[in-house]
Amino acid sequence: MKMSKTGAILITLFCGGLGIHRFMTGKIGTGIIWLLTCGCLGIGWLIDLINVCTGKFTDKDGNIWGEE
Repeated sequence: MKMSKTGAILITLFCGGLGIHRFMTGKIGTGIIWLLTCGCLGIGWLIDLINVCTGKFTDKDGNIWGEE
């Protein structure tokens, strides 16, 4: 799914604790884990947010998420 970097950052920032960004990138298994653990107690959410901001977060196919 193509998305702007700003959109990816905002989705991860506000919905990351629920794993919405992981569901959107096709990572359903870890999305469920994030949903049940509040983003792995916030630590996983913070790591994902940093990875999205630096352009290192990928979707299930290995494409960088947040790149137009």
